[in-house]
Amino acid sequence: MANSHDNHNHDDHGGHDHKHDHKPGHSHSHHGHHHHYVPGMTTQKKLFVVFLLNFTMAIVELIGGIMTNSTAILSDALHDFGDSLSLALSWYLEKVSNKKSDKQFSFGYRRFSLLAAVINSVILLGGSIWILTEVIPRLMNPESVHAKGMMYFAIAGLVVNGASVLLIRTGTSLNERVVSWHLMEDVLGWLAVLIVSIVLQFKDIPILDPILSLMITTIIVFNVFRNFKQVFFVFMQSTPASINQTLIEEALAKHKSISKVYHTHVWSLDGERHVLTTHIVLKADADKESYLEVQKWARDEVKKYGLWHTTIEIEFTESTTEC
Repeated sequence: MANSHDNHNHDDHGGHDHKHDHKPGHSHSHHGHHHHYVPGMTTQKKLFVVFLLNFTMAIVELIGGIMTNSTAILSDALHDFGDSLSLALSWYLEKVSNKKSDKQFSFGYRRFSLLAAVINSVILLGGSIWILTEVIPRLMNPESVHAKGMMYFAIAGLVVNGASVLLIRTGTSLNERVVSWHLMEDVLGWLAVLIVSIVLQFKDIPILDPILSLMITTIIVFNVFRNFKQVFFVFMQSTPASINQTLIEEALAKHKSISKVYHTHVWSLDGERHVLTTHIVLKADADKESYLEVQKWARDEVKKYGLWHTTIEIEFTESTTEC
């Protein structure tokens, strides 16, 4: 068996260079994200400020929901507590992601974000169940709410979440973009609370409050299961939906010096950074020149798929070892 090895090029892990000692015989490459400097607040500082705003608002909402007897505001308080946890974890993981890979975590610390998603999902799901135990009886026997108080809290929520969106929406990192979309959901939720609170000041329809609460809770639960499904597939090392493993093998097999491509595996570290390993068997008449050509060609070919890390093993004779 003959193999090829190339150096790792890392644009990831906060821009740190990594040096790995690999056995000769594999062609490796890393393709990461470039971090662009934007004058002003760093991503970490923005996330921390937005976290403080949302956490403070969540506490105020919890008190306000009890004071106004509004399950809709309590539901949004739960939503904001969940967002606050997400923001805190995003802020922390933004720091962790700058750490270099080490002997304990040779692929780096990116997968810690999955653990954060699981923790956040469990908390949101538990909170949603509690809210539902409050909402369902209200649907049967609606209770009056303090509509004017609801309106004031809704306005405050729109101001806080709106300010958070404006602060974070100019960010270039994936972290900032995801948080921005999440905060936009909060803005829409508060807009719904505001509309209902205004209607209740003119029409005594107390069932509107638990109906709105049920809608907000349903959206939270839907997003929890959607996110948990994605996390589950990443944990189980399923092939990313954006990657067609068969097409990659077919593309590699087209080279005139390649007789077979086998044992191709594609999985994801964190849902964003995908890893590929594959074996390439050269034709019987292949020489050293063909070997070097295939080595470079295969490495360039897999770059088209936006893979973060690739390991390509090139063989003159097919290995009988099953991987």
